Amino acid sequence: MWRWIIIGLLALGSAACKMGPDYTRPETAPADSWRLARATSESIANLPWWELLKDEALQSLIRESLQDNLDLQIAAANIEEFQAQLMIAKYDLVPSATYSGTAFGFRNTNSNVFPVGGGGLPVGGNNGGLSLGYQNADVGLKWELDLWGRIRRSIEAARAQLLAKEENQRVVVLGLVSSVAESYFDLRGLDYEVEITKRTLKSWDDSVRLSELRFKQGVISKLDLDRFQAEQAGTAAHLADLEKQVAQTENRISLLVGRKPADIARGAHLTEQVMPPAVPPGLPSDLLQRRPDILKAEQDLAAATANIGVAEAYRFPQLALTGAVGGAAYQTDGTSAGPFAIFKGSASVTGPIFNASALGYQVKVTEAQTQAAVAQYRKTVLTAFKETEDALIAVQKTGEQRTAQERQVAALKSAYTLADSRYQGGRASYLDVLTAQRSLFDAELSLARTRRAQLTSVVQLYKALGGGWRSEEHTSELQSRFGISY
Repeated sequence: MWRWIIIGLLALGSAACKMGPDYTRPETAPADSWRLARATSESIANLPWWELLKDEALQSLIRESLQDNLDLQIAAANIEEFQAQLMIAKYDLVPSATYSGTAFGFRNTNSNVFPVGGGGLPVGGNNGGLSLGYQNADVGLKWELDLWGRIRRSIEAARAQLLAKEENQRVVVLGLVSSVAESYFDLRGLDYEVEITKRTLKSWDDSVRLSELRFKQGVISKLDLDRFQAEQAGTAAHLADLEKQVAQTENRISLLVGRKPADIARGAHLTEQVMPPAVPPGLPSDLLQRRPDILKAEQDLAAATANIGVAEAYRFPQLALTGAVGGAAYQTDGTSAGPFAIFKGSASVTGPIFNASALGYQVKVTEAQTQAAVAQYRKTVLTAFKETEDALIAVQKTGEQRTAQERQVAALKSAYTLADSRYQGGRASYLDVLTAQRSLFDAELSLARTRRAQLTSVVQLYKALGGGWRSEEHTSELQSRFGISY
């Protein structure tokens, strides 16, 4: 009979309604094509990161960061926390069991009072007098019937929060890998600028030495010499600033990979970095399924929606069933009774009265939080499209800019060579050489920065598209380290 009662109650609980709305994905602006590029079925985001970033030193830094970065470890710990929170929420659906036991002994003499063990141990002594012993033990069950779906909505919210934390871990991984790559390209770009500046400084040193000799010979004026020395000093100051930036960039990379500041191993030269021959962006609609920040915002919205049902259910009575079964025995002056069984059962109904208005406002709180989550989701989607469009135009235009600057540098090198030759032959003024050298130096630095910007723009596009960071090798790496599966 009890079995059928329990089955019936389980069926009643499972068939009970759930308060609050069910989650549905909000409508967003249609995404059929890119504004500045042709939509394609293929996407650069399908590549695993080690096929896009072929520099072996960079690959080593990325793998090290995936092992030791502290932000990633924090994200993994948050997932473990919410896995436990989900299990706690699930256990509210099943009965909770408790156990208890008591025992005592009493005598009205001056003898020590001592506890009485199980099995009806005799109480009393040679001194006579009244004595009493009692023992009991029972096991109880308590079960709240989820008539209004509060517990099931709580489970929905906990599950969505867990999924949001898992997507947040992907956000951290995506940001980490792209940050390491961008910082590494910044470092190689600065290395290239240092190389250009040292070469230019050597040229100015040669010019100053020659100018000092020509000044002593009375060939040039003090003004010419001062101009050359000023350019030499300015280039030396710029070199010191670049070397400072190199050290700071190395420190930034060290933090990303989870170690104290140290020298960073270099791989391919900036001019030798392999660029993909084409960067197809894929379909705009893929962003909704690929970008982890969008998926996280959606799970945050799902959790907020479920919490409306939790808040509404608290406004209704809660029905709980309790029961216990146990045994007891007692003994008085050598007379024993028991053991005998004890059965207890009760049902309780609790509901709000004076705090009903406050609970109503709590529903309004969760509804407002859900409205904010809807706006945040839509904002995240729009931000994703904006970042992708920005990256697409950056990839396209930095490529065009690099081609133009390469022509500019080639022309300025020729101009400087000619101006210097004419100056040495006394057929041109110092101003021609100074102007040509300065223009060449600035153009070479600009080209180095454009090369770096072109590399980082590809990384930014890869990140904006949701990237192929979640490849098979990378997924197995995270699973083995953090026990997380996607």
